[in-house]
Amino acid sequence: MKSIQQFLLGVSAVSILVLLYAILQENLLLSRITAVLTALSFTIGMVCIPSLKNYQYTAWIITAVVAGMVYPAAFTHWGTIDLRNKWLILIIIQFVMFGMGIQMSIHDFSGLASTGKGVAIGLLCHFSIMPFMGWLLTKIFDFEPEIAAGIILIGSCSSGLASNVMVYLAKANLVLSVVVTAMATLVAPFLTPLIMKLLAGTLIEIHFINMMMEIIKIVIVPISAALLHDYLKMASPQGKKNVNVLLFISLIWLLALPFGLWHWFESSSLSSEVLQSLEVFSFLLAAIVVGVLYHQGAKLFPKLDKIMPYISMFGIIYFTTVTTAAGRENLMKVGFLLFISSVIHNASGYFFGYWLSRLFGLDKNSSRTIAFEVGLQNGGMASGLAGGMGKLGTVGLPAAVFSPWMNISGSILANYWRKKSVENEE
Repeated sequence: MKSIQQFLLGVSAVSILVLLYAILQENLLLSRITAVLTALSFTIGMVCIPSLKNYQYTAWIITAVVAGMVYPAAFTHWGTIDLRNKWLILIIIQFVMFGMGIQMSIHDFSGLASTGKGVAIGLLCHFSIMPFMGWLLTKIFDFEPEIAAGIILIGSCSSGLASNVMVYLAKANLVLSVVVTAMATLVAPFLTPLIMKLLAGTLIEIHFINMMMEIIKIVIVPISAALLHDYLKMASPQGKKNVNVLLFISLIWLLALPFGLWHWFESSSLSSEVLQSLEVFSFLLAAIVVGVLYHQGAKLFPKLDKIMPYISMFGIIYFTTVTTAAGRENLMKVGFLLFISSVIHNASGYFFGYWLSRLFGLDKNSSRTIAFEVGLQNGGMASGLAGGMGKLGTVGLPAAVFSPWMNISGSILANYWRKKSVENEE
């Protein structure tokens, strides 16, 4: 395997020379082929370079962006299948969130009692600094309304599990990080639509209830399924019986939906809000079914839990590629400004997250943790919401640009703080 990786690293070196030649000769066909070949071969081969192997996932994201830019038509439709279809995007995002949820546990929430002050500071900073910085950047750079709304959207989303990884690498307060991520995820269905309504309501039409329901479907439902799997690992016999009762009720409900139950709801003159609530209720019941089935599968295949994060990574690469392809024309116009915005937005999160935490009296390790929790957003959630709006190529575009930079900057900062531990400073 290592010899193949070394060979591909050599291929990337040759192909980049060919790419430069093709650009100078204005050979569009050769430029496209070698651009993708360079990105792909280097991404696979870079693990041979010890200092770069931790950035391979980020390199896959960049490769996805290159492929979407160079061959947009290949990543918007496959035959009659629209890869931007909101239901397809929703299912993939749910897989991503489920894979992330597998890395969480019910025990994570037990740290709330010992980290209450830090959690409150983290949530306050996260849901104030990042949305406001996003809004400020839209005023400075004067983006068109839907792209501007996308910048505010990614700033208004909860933190993702990437922050937990960076905190672990930095040897900061991991317990605090996990609890802040969990709590930010739980409050996102209420705070994200509220912030979007306040800051982006004049840019695009924001339906508070619709967005809240979408976030529940995108984030809460798959994570609930993952936490049910975690609960079943240690559940008492009575607890398992209770889950089986819920499973039976869920199956009856879900099986009845396509055989007239949903049609009866629609023909009963119910309001759209009630229908949305019933839809989300059905998704939550489906989470019970998925959680139980996955738990049974994990008992048969013990390595399944370790595979799920890779499925999450594949899902993120998928919607990054599709988003880039869908928004290629917009990215050609404002790609550089979006990148500059991502750098400023991300750096502001680290800076204000750290120093405001210090101002509020947190120790250095906890302040470093809050810096990551504030600076790193859940790009998958932003993409899913944009897909639900049918605006993946505009509202979803900032998430495709911001996510790779967040991974790069987070890794750099984590490794820097790891080498400069608090104990050494003191």
